Amino acid sequence: MLKQVKFVSIPVRDQDKALAFWTNKVGLQVATDQPMGEGQRWIELKVPGAQTGLVLFTPPGHEDRIGSFQNISFMVDDVERTYQELVARGVEFVQPPKRESWGTSAIFKDPDGNSFVMGR
Repeated sequence: MLKQVKFVSIPVRDQDKALAFWTNKVGLQVATDQPMGEGQRWIELKVPGAQTGLVLFTPPGHEDRIGSFQNISFMVDDVERTYQELVARGVEFVQPPKRESWGTSAIFKDPDGNSFVMGR
């Protein structure tokens, strides 16, 4: 029986650059960082206080997915406050906080141009 989502994968070009972004700017924590095939590492990150993780890994043949909208939505307590904190850390947003009838969201990019939603 399925119990939870363990991790989702984010396709990246430069694992070191992606790792610095997700840990230093966004605040995720390294769970695993080990060699995985030729020239790549298996980098699994944890969201503090959550069980779901992110993996910074691009399987061969999936390079065309780098720099696209990712079907990943991050939940935050306060979109406006988190937006201000991340902007101060140098995170680029393509959509500032926007209030809708269903809630508030914002969209940010990683160094590879992948876009992600954060909302409440």
